[in-house]
Amino acid sequence: MRRIDTTPRADWQARVEALGLVWHTADGKPYWDESACYIFTPAQIATIEAASADLYEMFIAAGQHVLDRELLGDFGIPAFCHDAIHDSWNAEPPALNFGRFDLGYDGTNPPKLFEFNCDTPTSLVEAAVIQWDWKEAVFPNADQYNSLHDTLVAKWRDIAPPPGSSALYLAHVADAAGEDSVTTAYLADTARAAGIETRLIEMPDLGWDSAGRRFVDLDNMPIDAIFHLYPWEWLVNEPFGKNLVESLGTTLWIEPIWKMLWSNKAILAVLWELFPDHPNLLEARRTPLTGDHVRKPLLAREGANVTLVRGGATLAETAGDYGAEGFVYQALYDLPGSGTQRPVIGAWMVDGAPAGMGIREDGPITGNTARFVPHIIEA
Repeated sequence: MRRIDTTPRADWQARVEALGLVWHTADGKPYWDESACYIFTPAQIATIEAASADLYEMFIAAGQHVLDRELLGDFGIPAFCHDAIHDSWNAEPPALNFGRFDLGYDGTNPPKLFEFNCDTPTSLVEAAVIQWDWKEAVFPNADQYNSLHDTLVAKWRDIAPPPGSSALYLAHVADAAGEDSVTTAYLADTARAAGIETRLIEMPDLGWDSAGRRFVDLDNMPIDAIFHLYPWEWLVNEPFGKNLVESLGTTLWIEPIWKMLWSNKAILAVLWELFPDHPNLLEARRTPLTGDHVRKPLLAREGANVTLVRGGATLAETAGDYGAEGFVYQALYDLPGSGTQRPVIGAWMVDGAPAGMGIREDGPITGNTARFVPHIIEA
């Protein structure tokens, strides 16, 4: 695993915009950063794949453990959601079942899990499409760990709504940076490539038909299936949250409500309880650790409200609006690199199988301004 300098393409901005990445620059600096790339050996990629597959199996075991022991309340999940989570876990409704393991990896020692972004994962367009286009242009003879696009299309084809259903709606909130908008539009593209009729809708435009007990669009047309790039913990706390849970039999939500189990960082402590000292896990508990550690809110996004503690002193911390829901404490992992060039591996899963990766660089805490740096596999 080596980081090398590369020369950005002269027309890189236009190239990535044409592929849908309109938020390629932040504060005048590239977010999509092709001035460098990471080179991996085939053996290192095999290590990341194997770790991802093992972690997925452990998440299944941890989810079953939580449900068998009725621990959803410990996760801060509202009581009115508990039965629905049990039901969806057991019924396995149609889902992409995709997500991104964030891993620490130095190319030598086993990858270590930081968390699993499996409810509303982003950095998808750049991982699936942009870095592949870059590789084809700059390193055409190299390989890349990347089957994301084809795997997503295949999974959409597998879960396509039956004939007679409404179009597949894809919902999100129009964020200022455009990241959620672009991610949702890309997923709509993959669904259309699978032969599915799609419609984009913003979350405020969802309507509730109280008579029919179902969700409708702005034209009062029923919504039979909807993908949401909007976290479940936000969905269930909306004014329509209880209606949503009660109407899961008439509206298919992708991803399913059981994802509340895995997207909550309380699952990290359960994993450590079930698999202590596993080579791909960092010690994690709901109570403070005595050694060097990271304190993370259970539901934060984009590295918000994270505190790094070394030698009893705060090494780094970020601000944000999270924390009231509680924290998890995880052993500190020293990322390789230095300064703002510390890579975090985003190992993607689709339908429970490894499907590729992306790399983001930042300082000790990976936040929403972290750069995306492409990779190749050496021959």
